[in-house]
Formats: sequence, structure tokens, C-alpha cells
Amino acid sequence: MRPGVVVFGMAGYAGQHLRQARALHDRGEILLSGACDIREPPEDARALLPEGAAITRDAAELLARTTPDVAVVATPPHTHLPLAKLALAAGCHLLVEKPPVLDLAAFAELTELARGRACQTGFQSFGSAAIPLVRRAIANGEIGTVTGIAAAGAWIRRDRYFARAAWAGRRRVGGQPVVDGALTNPFAHAVATALLVNGTAEDLPERTAVELYRARDIESDDTACARLSFAGAPDVVVAATLDAEADHDPYVLVHGTNGRIRWHYKTDLLTVDGEQRQAAPPRDLLANLVAHLRDGEPLLAPLAATRAFTALVEAVRDAPEPLPLPTEWVQAVDSGPDRHFVVPGIDRDVDTAAERLALFSELALPWTGAATRA
Repeated sequence: MRPGVVVFGMAGYAGQHLRQARALHDRGEILLSGACDIREPPEDARALLPEGAAITRDAAELLARTTPDVAVVATPPHTHLPLAKLALAAGCHLLVEKPPVLDLAAFAELTELARGRACQTGFQSFGSAAIPLVRRAIANGEIGTVTGIAAAGAWIRRDRYFARAAWAGRRRVGGQPVVDGALTNPFAHAVATALLVNGTAEDLPERTAVELYRARDIESDDTACARLSFAGAPDVVVAATLDAEADHDPYVLVHGTNGRIRWHYKTDLLTVDGEQRQAAPPRDLLANLVAHLRDGEPLLAPLAATRAFTALVEAVRDAPEPLPLPTEWVQAVDSGPDRHFVVPGIDRDVDTAAERLALFSELALPWTGAATRA
């Protein structure tokens, strides 16, 4: 029997989940039963639903009308936990978009509530065929002993990106934490994937150092870095910016005593000690969840594998407000919704942080302040 699936959210990235669900529906693997959104859904999202599927403004009403087996939670970050709890109470298995929750207390609560249910998270890179290739290269000693893991990302994000939703660029909405920011949202995959490669995704870091900066007038950071230190495992350092001079493919960099592995996780291109290897595209996470329920296939991105990432989200939440970058180090480019901000040299600085496993302040960059340590 095909499992029934509903999607919470119909705009923004939720549209991608609807497209994946419709593809599985058309292949006869699931029954796409309906979707909901508190706003009027766009027509292209409506068109993805099969004839007879329910569309509501309220998640509880959708669950009551469809009695699904799986709920996909693709709504703003601060709504993930209450909607996940609602779906679990209705007997659903879950696919929760990243970040699944915003602090370790919520992580523990969701873990307990989901016992006996499958809980997949929206880290698509976890489904990459590159992961076993990276692990095999490390196990075979191709780069010697691993000494550290880095991740780096540099993108341009324009005014329209921050205008797309009321929570974009916010640390809190109505007094409720949202924790939007470079490391917790656009480059969350970089952080979580580096932790997965490090073998510490399910662990709590002993120490976390976070540096948050902003070039534009927003609450959250648009440039940030962090170091997570673990007992008996290498450090993980991540550096990212949305104030880049150009868009770059983000990557995970594995440092070894005899070489390095660079994995561009969006294209699945690997370079192992100078040799390029192309991995197959990632496995779809909803398809994996369905195979898990049907055949017992292991989940690729289970909630447990986001514990260390959640510790980083909590550290960003609890850190002082991001430091505004000095105006002499920020350039406005274009106008209107295409306006974006550039910090000259930041693309190189992000790469240097990954190369040296260093925080921005440790590189003695002129625009940095003191690191916030949590």
C-alpha cells in the first residue's frame, strides 16, 4: 500500500518538496494527499498536487482530512518543532527541513517524541554518493591521518533574498528565536556535512567558538565562522559569507598529514590529493524515507545525525548580536531588489580560513572584532 504524504508549506523551498513528492506519486510510490500553507499558495504549487488532494490553511485540518503516514515539514525554522509535534501526535513519520530545531532542548524533546517513528531531516548532501567515497579514501590512508575538517561558502545574496519572508535575516520574530544566518540556513549543509565527515555529527562539541558579522542592516549575520572542538576527534572549522564578490561552489575540505580531500557537495565533485572523482547525484531523502518504511533501508539523514549541528545553532542563537562591519569595508552594488553588498577580499578570506582551519579573527583581518565563545 502506498504511504500517504502531506507537505506543510507551499511557497519557497517547500515547492521543491512538493515537486519531489509529486514525482514519487506519479511513480506509484506514495499518495500525495495534500498540502497546507497559512498564506494563499502560489498557482504553480497548487498545480503540483494531484486531483482530489486537500489544500488547507491549517496543518491540523490537513491531518484530520487526510490521515497521512508521512508529513514533510517545510515551513519557517521556528515553526518546525510545533508542527513536527502535531504530525507525530497524528501518527506520522517525519521529514523536517533544516534546521530541524533551534536548540538542544528542542532536539531532545523531538528525539523523545519521535521514538518508534522515522524522523528524516532535510540535509540533502547526506544522501550523496560522495560520502562513502570520502570515507573510503580516509580509511585507505590516501591523505594520511586526518588533522581537521573545514567547510567554506561564499555567495551573493541580494535584497530580494532578505525580503522573501518575514523571518529572513532575523534572529527572532515576536520574541521567538528564528536564528537565521549564514551558518544556520544557507550554509547549514556545509556545517552539517563537515560534521558528518568528521564522524562527530551525533556528538556534542566540548567547545564552540562563533564569530558573527553583518554587512547589511539586518538582525542576523551575513558573514560568519565557527570552530567546533571534540574529544578524540579533529576540529571542524566553517567560514561563510553572503557578501561575496562572486558566487562560488561551497565545499568541505578534509586536511590530512599527507594530502587533502575537497568535496564540492552541491556538484559532488571530489578531489582526493589532486585526483578528481565524480560521484553520482544524491539520493532523494523522501524516497529514502519511503524505502525505510517499506524495506527497512537505513535513513540517510536521521535526526540523530544533526545533534552537533543543533549545538552550533544554539551557540549562534546565544551569541551576542552580530558585529556590523565598518562602512569602509562594505560596498553596495546595484539598486532595488538586485542590490547586494560586497566585502572586498572576503571570497579569499573564506578560502583562507578553510585552508588554515582558522577563524576570521585569527587571520588578523582588519574588519574583525573579538570572537564570541560559547
